[in-house]
Amino acid sequence: MEAVKSQSDRRFSLRVMQIPLVDLRAQHDQIRNEVASGWSEVLERTAFVLGREVEEFEDAFAAFSGVAHCVGVANGTDALEMALRASGIGPGDEVILPANTFIASALAVVRAGATPVLVDVDPVTQLLDVELAADAVTAKTRAIMPVHLFGQMADMAPLIGVAAEGGLTVVEDAAQAQGATQNGVGAGGLGSIAGTSFYPGKNLGAYGDAGAVITNDATLARRVRALRNYGSEVKYHHPEIGFNSRLDTLQAVVLSAKLRRLSKWNAQRRAAALRYDALLADLDRVVRPTTAVGNEHVWHLYVVRVDHRDRVLEALHESGVGAGVHYPVPIHLQAAFAHLARPAGSFAHTEQAAGEILSLPMFPEITAEQQERVANALRSAIR
Repeated sequence: MEAVKSQSDRRFSLRVMQIPLVDLRAQHDQIRNEVASGWSEVLERTAFVLGREVEEFEDAFAAFSGVAHCVGVANGTDALEMALRASGIGPGDEVILPANTFIASALAVVRAGATPVLVDVDPVTQLLDVELAADAVTAKTRAIMPVHLFGQMADMAPLIGVAAEGGLTVVEDAAQAQGATQNGVGAGGLGSIAGTSFYPGKNLGAYGDAGAVITNDATLARRVRALRNYGSEVKYHHPEIGFNSRLDTLQAVVLSAKLRRLSKWNAQRRAAALRYDALLADLDRVVRPTTAVGNEHVWHLYVVRVDHRDRVLEALHESGVGAGVHYPVPIHLQAAFAHLARPAGSFAHTEQAAGEILSLPMFPEITAEQQERVANALRSAIR
């Protein structure tokens, strides 16, 4: 009987939730006609795989990111794996990355045949701790993968210095940072190569899975183009094992329509973040996010920290606020990575954050009234 009641309560919570974590319908309403027209053209030509719209999007996103090359692929995990493989990373190699990231970052390393070496994060920004990354370098280290988390970039200058000293490749995980900059340089423009994701909820999101590799290195871009297409540059000739991981033409239409609005949408996100900062300023029990010096944040997520997070999250859901958690279980505590033999307590800052972080609703169209409701609900929840 208790289980039935619990299920009923959850269904009720879903019905009353009025402020979503992300409002994808609001975005679609702005580009509906443009997408319909573009899809109609693709359907008329039946150019579903690597149609001209893919190349047009690749050129536009490369220009937006301030890099020379963009290669559209099927998803962000593939993008990171191919970035690693194109860089010559494989079996026997180690790749340093933060413990506080989505599991796809580490999965890409493993799928490339390499070993992920996790390090803890800065307790304030939750970004890769540069000193710990430097300490983790061994004779087997071949790459460092900084993750640009929640919408801002990791501290790249010292990381590049560490990489240069050890002859390492810097592969940026830019899945949450489309449009973010550091000292004027965009995400993906400071390392050797970068992978990004266009999962629907991202700042630049497709209508399904999609991703891209970006780089200033023409040789790396050429390798990725072959890897995404069965390892082939010439049809039916396959000098290496590759993937079937191409950006769909229909998704390219969606991404191009959104890209034309992305700078505006990112500006709206920044305005919303400032509004949250003001609304939550008097709540001593809520730790607001910090933007690192030199960063222009694009606020993929607005992540606060609170005590008794799960209880607060439940209270927010009951009041109709679609808050979320990114991420409740660190990589080293996932069963999939038990072989790394890093037990609980290995990464203190990451583990503490995992129990406290709380993502508040954030999307370009969020209104001041909605944010006031979120702040009031949070105020009540932490009492």
